[in-house]
Amino acid sequence: MYPVRKVPSLVDLCVYKAIDNLRFLGDVGETDLHLLERILPHCTVDQLMHVEKSSEGRDLTPVTDKLWKKFYERQFGRESTNIVSERMQKKKVAFRWIQLYEAKMKDIEKNESEAADRIKQSYLKENARKQSRQIQICSKVPPASNKRSFGAAGYGSNVTNTKNKLLKKSKIEVLQSQEMKNIKAWRRNAVQKTCDIPSTKKPMFSGRDSASTSKSTTTHMARKW
Repeated sequence: MYPVRKVPSLVDLCVYKAIDNLRFLGDVGETDLHLLERILPHCTVDQLMHVEKSSEGRDLTPVTDKLWKKFYERQFGRESTNIVSERMQKKKVAFRWIQLYEAKMKDIEKNESEAADRIKQSYLKENARKQSRQIQICSKVPPASNKRSFGAAGYGSNVTNTKNKLLKKSKIEVLQSQEMKNIKAWRRNAVQKTCDIPSTKKPMFSGRDSASTSKSTTTHMARKW
């Protein structure tokens, strides 16, 4: 004969259903503690914490305190758990293990944050030290050399053209000045006076030769000016 299988009760079916859907479990309300003792041990840390925070006005310590002690021991070790238990017995105080778990986690997070800050500061100091030891490239442009280069040909030609224009302009201004005009007028007057001086001596040559000689002399004197 085959063994007769026990048919699960309606309560058992509800418990199994609750265990299968722990991720959706929140406020347990007025659920009986003996049912919670069957359901909550299957929760993870995050799921059990969510049930604790969601069930406002309901103290679940009779069921969950031993569960939190197990999570504490699993997370921080049996030795640390025994030390906490001995301290509470010695000081005659009692804390919920969920409170001890949260306090321990915050303490660890604080230490990790401080350690991360120290590592960051140490890295920044080391990086600054390496940067200070590197060769710094000077961005100052050296003064231009007096030597001519192939790239300066255009600049030289512009300077030459500018000088030529300035000299030409200065020469024109000098030629057109009143002083030069006076000098030219004086020279013309001097030539005219030379031509008008009468000869006191009789010319040694007469006729055509005398006229030719006088014309030649006048032309020669004019060329000298």
